[in-house]
Amino acid sequence: MTDYGRDLRFGYFLVPNADDPLIERARLAERLGLDLIGIQDHPYQRRYVDTWTLLTTIAARTERITLFPDVANLPLRPPAVLAKAAATLDLLSGGRFELGLGAGGFWDAIDAYGGPRRTGGQALGALAEAIEVIRRIWSGERNQRFEGEHYHLRGAQPGPAPAHPIGIWIGAKGPRAMALTGAMADGWVSSSPWATTDTLPELQDRIDEAARQAGRDPRGIRRVHNINGLITDRSTSFLYGPADQWVEELTDLAISHGQDSFVLWPERDDERQLKIFAEEIVPEVRRQVARERKE
Repeated sequence: MTDYGRDLRFGYFLVPNADDPLIERARLAERLGLDLIGIQDHPYQRRYVDTWTLLTTIAARTERITLFPDVANLPLRPPAVLAKAAATLDLLSGGRFELGLGAGGFWDAIDAYGGPRRTGGQALGALAEAIEVIRRIWSGERNQRFEGEHYHLRGAQPGPAPAHPIGIWIGAKGPRAMALTGAMADGWVSSSPWATTDTLPELQDRIDEAARQAGRDPRGIRRVHNINGLITDRSTSFLYGPADQWVEELTDLAISHGQDSFVLWPERDDERQLKIFAEEIVPEVRRQVARERKE
């Protein structure tokens, strides 16, 4: 059993489809009391609007909810400029931004958009360098210098500073990426189709061991879980069933598998699913987790 004791957060995975009522759906998530909105970042997807522009627009049309790219496409977004944009959005939104960050995938599509084509090792190396670059830009210290294989800073002048200490949440699943997450990141972003109850213990162990080796407390790393499924009248499989099944399964993910932030990614009927999730499932998961933590 792994429960890191962190406060629970609940959110909505907003697919940036240009034909959908994106701003209205984001505002609905806030009205329903959710804590987070995550937006995937695939600039080469012709049906999607740009993730960063959408995040900015939502920030301007909401008041409370926290926003994050789920996760930002590093090969197409230079880290120093990404850090500047993140700090700006955090400042303008009153501290409502966190940075989900990924090493990249879909390399043919990235190459088609002018980005670099990297091997797995190169992608991880670039991710580690990017974290260093981003934090230097957020530091507020002038005349930043960094020389890496993929990125550099040569007398860069940071500022303005973010409104709060932005977390860097890494989307990762390979062994080396998990170790990097434990050693350097503030959070880990996983998804239920591949981070299952069978695989989560090993994945969490890799993060925790790397964190301890780096002199860090594993409890300080947030665990964000994109939950892909459907709230239905009949139970068919994990995260495919009625609300009480979802409550039981999410409670187990928190208490037994260390997940603390759940981002709903429904397969269809988004607004109906969102309302059931926020009104029937979230409050009960909070109650059950609080009760089990007291026992």
